[in-house]
Amino acid sequence: MDITPVIAALEDGVLTLTLNRPQRLNAMSPALIETINHELARARDDADIRAVLLTGVGRGFCAGADLADGGPGDGAADGPRDLGAAMDRIFNPMIRAMRALPKPIVAAVNGIAAGGGANLALACDIVLAARSARFDQAFVRISLIPDLGGTYFLPHIVGDARARGLAMLGSSVPAEEAARMGMVWQVFDDDALMAEAQKLVHRLAKGPTLSYAAIKQAMNVAATNTLDQQLDLERDSQRALSLSADCKEGIAAFLAKRPANFTGR
Repeated sequence: MDITPVIAALEDGVLTLTLNRPQRLNAMSPALIETINHELARARDDADIRAVLLTGVGRGFCAGADLADGGPGDGAADGPRDLGAAMDRIFNPMIRAMRALPKPIVAAVNGIAAGGGANLALACDIVLAARSARFDQAFVRISLIPDLGGTYFLPHIVGDARARGLAMLGSSVPAEEAARMGMVWQVFDDDALMAEAQKLVHRLAKGPTLSYAAIKQAMNVAATNTLDQQLDLERDSQRALSLSADCKEGIAAFLAKRPANFTGR
């Protein structure tokens, strides 16, 4: 039984969520996902939380859903498992909450990110990776489809041809190749990853959170909006942001050549 499947720590506006099942390469158990969902709701509602960092303990970031004892679906442990109910109940709400969170989420991929673990990382806003990390779309090896948004994120990030190849061949992509494909923002030596991730996420936590929320909202719908719809959305967001105290402060700081003090108002 997991005692603490996710370690949550809040410091200086940054909520760090550390997947804590190293004996299973941080594979996602129901308790782990439910804890993440709880912490995402906390991050949404707590004004003191301005950014989120997601990482893992040990040599894995996340090995996907835990398939031990028959896996997370409904049904007998020794028979077919219906994963659809688990998708509706815990997995999909987690991905929706991550994309809707009006605060940036940074993934620090410290090791293998396989199956749903790879797509958990892709659901974050900025992905950093250790040089030894790799991203593995392993679903086809057990006759499943990429989930946790994988069939959405991959074509948008790497393009249709590469997405189909990754999904159908179950390919494993090293961190530096993942960066060349666009899945990763930056790659760092293993022993530097967490320091660099902390530096980045604390920078975000001190930044204009209203702007981050608007950027996320706009990019979430860009793929399905027409150009006219997207221009209208940009206009509406720009109008609201330009009237905010943070925009006034940002302009004043720029003109005074000083750091801005953003407050999220």
